[in-house]
Amino acid sequence: MNTPSMPRPARLLAVFGTLVSSLPAGPSAALLLVADKGDRTLSIVDAASGHQVAAVDEEGQTGHEVAVSPDGRRAFVPIYGSAGVGQKGTDGQLMRVIDLETRSIVGTVDFGKPVRPHKPVFGPKDGLLYVTTELEQSVTIIDPATLRIIGSIPTGAIESHMLAISGDGRRGYTANVKAGSVSVLDMEARTLLATIPVAPVIQRISVSPDGRWAFTADETAARLAVIDTSTNSVSASIPLPGIAFGTTPTPDGKWLLVTLPALRSVGLVDLSSMRMVKRLDVPKAPQEILVRPDGAVAYVSCDASAQVAVINIMDWKVEKLIDVGKTADGLAWAAAR
Repeated sequence: MNTPSMPRPARLLAVFGTLVSSLPAGPSAALLLVADKGDRTLSIVDAASGHQVAAVDEEGQTGHEVAVSPDGRRAFVPIYGSAGVGQKGTDGQLMRVIDLETRSIVGTVDFGKPVRPHKPVFGPKDGLLYVTTELEQSVTIIDPATLRIIGSIPTGAIESHMLAISGDGRRGYTANVKAGSVSVLDMEARTLLATIPVAPVIQRISVSPDGRWAFTADETAARLAVIDTSTNSVSASIPLPGIAFGTTPTPDGKWLLVTLPALRSVGLVDLSSMRMVKRLDVPKAPQEILVRPDGAVAYVSCDASAQVAVINIMDWKVEKLIDVGKTADGLAWAAAR
């Protein structure tokens, strides 16, 4: 590139451009990602300021959930379809891959047929991407580097809508909505281990950080079902003031946050006593909860308000409301690099 025929300024510019292009990408701020079902977009929010900095068109009907690659560079949004779980509508078969620096779609996974892909979760140990594929009654396994489908795990039940994976990566748990059950998966052997009956209808699933408990919401009674993962059975029931929806534990394992949509509030459960001890009002129809990795702040998507509530867990108060797209649902965190 440094040739005698090039003027000196041009040679310097060419060399400088080569050096810059060979450097790794610069640091980025922590981001909150929100799947906006109503707008069919992925909101990208600067976590420090609480301002939406971009909304990426998902080019499909429509993404409900989102996961972020461990390096914080890409988001994965399954295109579920135009209806809710178990309802009539389009059946999605794609997943969009979004570059968080360029804020654009850079890849697509095609499942090959309509499967209603929904909840994506990265394996905490193997780095593979696991996605619930409802119409196949399975969890599909994807290599995020090549975007190739490399396997699947049967759930043995209809409407396996949500997935949670234990911290050691050995067990997976799906909430099978109208089957009213939880499927227990061996993530290493890729087999179904057990199906746990819970209630006529359930919603969502989460696992305690130590892997001892799994939690799911009974949609027919005001309670949370607590599953003992050592026996694969419902071992306790946590009474609530209303029907619950999403749950998320804090990283220290002391608390469980739960959304109560009809009450427009979020409850705080003390996991040492398995009792709800506090409740906090948020905007209408709270859905999903994401707890920041440091455990100090929780983000709650409120789909009827196109907002995300930011909760200070220690002070138990709403610090701010973040404006995002319509029908805000799935949440994910991209750590600062």
